[in-house]
Amino acid sequence: MAGLNIHRNDKVQVLTGADAGKQGRVLRVFPDKDKVLVEHVRIVKKTVSSKSGKNTKGGIAEQESPLHVSNVALVCVSCGKTTRVAFKVEGGVKVRVCKKCGAEQPTKSK
Repeated sequence: MAGLNIHRNDKVQVLTGADAGKQGRVLRVFPDKDKVLVEHVRIVKKTVSSKSGKNTKGGIAEQESPLHVSNVALVCVSCGKTTRVAFKVEGGVKVRVCKKCGAEQPTKSK
């Protein structure tokens, strides 16, 4: 399986679904399921029970739900448009590059 072109803390835009057009930051990436968790996008309601012995309150909580990676597009840091990602090797280091303007995209640091 190939790696994903979208990394944590990237700014993405949702392309399809009820939240189409919304932009948000990637909170988490699930490469084995090809899904990403985007901040303030695809909010679902979840019931939470109160735990005895702890000071947590039960009720209905809202949280983000994962989206398939094909339904989001990376927003370029320099040009601000949704774009695809190309890869270039510069000095033995593989970097992500915007397909529209050619600007280098920040990558996750290990």
